Amino acid sequence: MTTTTRVNRWVAALLLGSATLSCAVAQENAPVSVGGETAVQSVVQESGAPLRDSQLSFTTLAPPPGSMTLRGTRPTGGLEFGVRSDEVVTRAVLNLSYRPSPALLPTLSQLKVYLNDELVSLITLTPEQSGKENQTQLAIDPRFIADFNRLRFELVGHYTSVCENPANSTIWLDIGKESHLDLTLQKLPLKNDLSHFPEPFFDARDRRPLTLPMVFAAQPDVKQQRAAAILASWFGSKAAWRGQRFPVLYNQLPPQQHAVVFATNETRPAFLKDLPPVLKPTVAILSQPDNPYQKMLLILGRNDEDLLTAVQGIAQGELLLRGDSSTIDSVTLLAPRQPYDAPNWVRTDRRTTFAELTQYENQLQSDGMQPDPISLTLNLPPDLFLVRARGIDMDLSYRYTSPMQPDGSRLAVNLNNQFIQDYPLLPKNTAGEQLLHLPLIQGLLEKGHELTIPALRLGVMNQLRFDFDYANTFIGGTADGRCETVTPVGHHVVVDESSSIDFSGYRHYIEMPSLQTWANAGFPFSRYADLAQTLVLVPSAPDAQQVSTLLNALGNIGAQTGYPALRVQLTDDWATAQKQDADLLMIGTLPRDLQDERRITALVDATTSWLKTPVRQKNLALNSLSDSGRAVESTTAIGSRGPLAVVLGFQSPFYDQRSVVALLADGSPRSWQLLNEASGDSGKRAAMSGSTIIIRESGVNSLRVGESYYVGHLPWWERLWALLATHPFWLAACTVGVIVLFALMVWRLMRLIARRRLLDDDDEDE
Repeated sequence: MTTTTRVNRWVAALLLGSATLSCAVAQENAPVSVGGETAVQSVVQESGAPLRDSQLSFTTLAPPPGSMTLRGTRPTGGLEFGVRSDEVVTRAVLNLSYRPSPALLPTLSQLKVYLNDELVSLITLTPEQSGKENQTQLAIDPRFIADFNRLRFELVGHYTSVCENPANSTIWLDIGKESHLDLTLQKLPLKNDLSHFPEPFFDARDRRPLTLPMVFAAQPDVKQQRAAAILASWFGSKAAWRGQRFPVLYNQLPPQQHAVVFATNETRPAFLKDLPPVLKPTVAILSQPDNPYQKMLLILGRNDEDLLTAVQGIAQGELLLRGDSSTIDSVTLLAPRQPYDAPNWVRTDRRTTFAELTQYENQLQSDGMQPDPISLTLNLPPDLFLVRARGIDMDLSYRYTSPMQPDGSRLAVNLNNQFIQDYPLLPKNTAGEQLLHLPLIQGLLEKGHELTIPALRLGVMNQLRFDFDYANTFIGGTADGRCETVTPVGHHVVVDESSSIDFSGYRHYIEMPSLQTWANAGFPFSRYADLAQTLVLVPSAPDAQQVSTLLNALGNIGAQTGYPALRVQLTDDWATAQKQDADLLMIGTLPRDLQDERRITALVDATTSWLKTPVRQKNLALNSLSDSGRAVESTTAIGSRGPLAVVLGFQSPFYDQRSVVALLADGSPRSWQLLNEASGDSGKRAAMSGSTIIIRESGVNSLRVGESYYVGHLPWWERLWALLATHPFWLAACTVGVIVLFALMVWRLMRLIARRRLLDDDDEDE
């Protein structure tokens, strides 16, 4: 959207707001914290447009930990925020907390504040502010605020009036993470036009977790649940890192929220009773009956099959949607997806170029006297077997502006915050090509100091970082009292898009159950991005919380793979589920004939819960337990009225290469809420691992108990090597055995040679 359009929207909103304030009174609700943003919803009565106050904290907007330090060599820092297309900012105030260095000269030193490259404020440092914590409020003209915005801070720092070195360590200013941006936003009336879809239901400018209620006329049947699950996974793939939540309502609309409504000609909510019947699968957008500022996405059909077709049309043909309604004539799924081809994962069938890994424009470039690091995210399949791999090959090409002299400037490569290798930045050559070997399991030995660098381990999510560190040229006085100064110039560095990394040729093999892979990568269901080999077992009469859990689970997998679950299957018949060769996701309660299965490590219901505990319990994130440590030591049953949710992972009783993940709760609404909150919280997902996850009000606990099994294919000799690699004693014993056996064979061979030689000598004597 252009700046002119944004200004026109702002003027229109201002006129609407001024007309409203003369005849309406705002009613404020309690603040609600959503994804780090504190929102206060102010609803203007009568004819007024709704207002809300939003507090954008630097803790969520700025890179971790939320504070920024501006220095002489890196004098700028910034953060980004967006404004939804259905809102306009009517008031903006920046509450800034900062501490300048006591060495900075007052008046000569300033802090500039830019919004979208427009200077909006200037803070001149005073003697009273030196070295102290300071707070100030800066009013920002809302006309400068666009859809995507960059707030930039620039330090002009001086510590002396003559012969100054910009790299001096006394030039600094800290901007505290307590800083925040306060916005007042006003709702805008939107046309019923699907050409902007998925807006307003999902807006990429909104950094908050996506919350999108889904409405049914009554308890949805299996086909309606499948249609909603596919749509939830599609919205999850759009929400990506933001997170997503899909509350479910029966026959009612949510207050002050956009919503998705599923309806057939025979079964529809009461508020759609006057809507004419449809003749084809239809997608429509309509204002809510009692709120013109909130929209409904209507998924309509003659029957449940039409709802599935309509949802598939959204997932595959969103670019063709337009007008206030569109009919889906047909959707044909042609070529099936291949294993491990999720759009968010690094390719494992060929080399992957850095261009395929970029997430935004100019990600592989950086500028400044000290350029900011260039980072790439590598999402890998959890079952990639790298135990025997000595390293991953990376073909790295880069360009840079040359330093003034050979001064030790270098490029440092880091993986998951661990140093790998560095290369000098030479004045004569302004381009470089390196074939880099990323170590995996083995340690690195620095011979000069006999220091063992910790082993580098690749996980599901990995961060590859390139630091271009330029040395600073000293600037100072000469022997005759003259001051020689050099005006510092910014550097420009580029990692070429043709650089590549190669994860091809590795096998897929993993020890299960591993709920860590389910929580962070949706595995094993995500092995096929469209969930073609996934079956979901749902209750025959689900309540709203159980349906919401289903949608949240599929939404999480869609966010992790970047692709909707177009081929997922649902059933409420346990007999059917037993016969299907697929990975099984259970929502609700375990079937009765599974409750006594030896693989089940916990069970929860409304009155009593029981849990199997292992012989040894330790931090699963640091070290895995041996088979003896995972053995069941005891089974404990406890009754309580407090909410409790459990996630179980175990091997399918019917197919050895299939896995089961069961999402269970004690039946109370709060227990399902705890489960959904934990699965949507990246911090709590990081604590999930093992075979059993216990979720209570206090947090998340994980256990690894019971037998393990393996999924994937590995030749017997590689399985033997992998087994010995985790048991050093047996590896040493086998090594000694091989040496002894080889020595015996050599000894026998030498004896045979000696005996033959003696026989030859005897024949010659005769």
